[in-house]
Amino acid sequence: MTMSFKGKPSRRAFLKGAAAAGGTLASASVANAAGDPLITEVQEWASATGEGVDATPYGLPIEYESDVVRRNVEWLTADTISSINFTPIHALDGTITPQGCAFERHHSGAIELKKEDYRLMINGLVDQPLVFTYEDLERFPRENRVYFCECAANTGMEWAGAQLNGAQFTHGMIHNMEYSGISLRSLLEEAGLGAAGDLKDKWVYVEGADASSNGRSIPMEKALDDVLVAFKANGEALRKEHGYPVRLVVPGWEGNMWIKWLRRIEVTDQAIESREETSKYTDTLEDGTSRKWTWVMDAKSVVTSPSPQSPIKHGKGPLVITGLAWSGRGAITGVDVSVDGGKNWMPARLGAPGTDKALTRFYLDYNWQGEEMFLQARAKDSSGYVQPSKSELREVRGLNSIYHNNCIQTWWVKANGEAENVEVS
Repeated sequence: MTMSFKGKPSRRAFLKGAAAAGGTLASASVANAAGDPLITEVQEWASATGEGVDATPYGLPIEYESDVVRRNVEWLTADTISSINFTPIHALDGTITPQGCAFERHHSGAIELKKEDYRLMINGLVDQPLVFTYEDLERFPRENRVYFCECAANTGMEWAGAQLNGAQFTHGMIHNMEYSGISLRSLLEEAGLGAAGDLKDKWVYVEGADASSNGRSIPMEKALDDVLVAFKANGEALRKEHGYPVRLVVPGWEGNMWIKWLRRIEVTDQAIESREETSKYTDTLEDGTSRKWTWVMDAKSVVTSPSPQSPIKHGKGPLVITGLAWSGRGAITGVDVSVDGGKNWMPARLGAPGTDKALTRFYLDYNWQGEEMFLQARAKDSSGYVQPSKSELREVRGLNSIYHNNCIQTWWVKANGEAENVEVS
């Protein structure tokens, strides 16, 4: 059963309505409050002074939230040096990902590079090759932008069927942060693009300072559009694992192009066709051929709670179904939620209007009476694109792909509130 409201939903009205419909949460909570010693008696934490302001000079999560951490899946890679871990999206709310639990992907491990030792070169088809220090970059006009970064392999294990049991593991190769930095256009114009001639067929090749360098080619059109050279995230310096002191931000495009420890930008007249854009990060189709240059991350969504790592514990009654949606082609304009495996859909409430190439939080206030649910979310974006089912995606891509799986995800919620990853094609 669902509750409908005119205008903004009232939580009190929702609780009253749920109780009248057979839910016991509201009445039980009110009845028990009067005799609950946690509310009627003075507790230990209210009987003495707490820690002073200097106890933790850099604030840390309280110990009761110590389980909200990134996690690795050991069998995915041979070694953690070239591996990935996952954002605990099942335990977060809102849209901004704290740096401390934002996923990592390394090709040769996270390096330590001091600001004082940092250099960024721009060379190739430019009027004047230049080398910038960190302090040089700080003097350019600055921008602040919120974008998601998603690994191309996010949800990649799910192509052939339900595999990993948790939203953190199926969809956690993503984070959403506010980046502060300067536009790549500003640096390219500083070096001058006259020597490049007609820019419509030109590229930039970007490299990192780590051992892998993870070099990638980016079309000039994108480079001059919204790409950032960033040195802050969520207001503070980048973390080591996110490319301190400087990284590239390529909005809406696969995360492997967001080069960390950015050291060189070369203007070229063709794509370099590096290892990471030929043998890797291409999409193998049913007939064995592979398509390349599939940079954009299409519209996608996932219910984060309830989900396998976030089961229903409170029993029957009011339930907040929530999740995340995003698109590399623009803003999320709507999310529908199904509790019956896609037979019927209900519009979810967006936590805030969708913004360009950033995560959007959605909610559906629901009255759960212990029935089995096959929970799904379906995103729509400002380009008119609608997130496909797995069978629709397979019709185009087959089963040989790893990357760019943006299919609708299904959680089987059981009568006891536990959830499991299942496939409903």
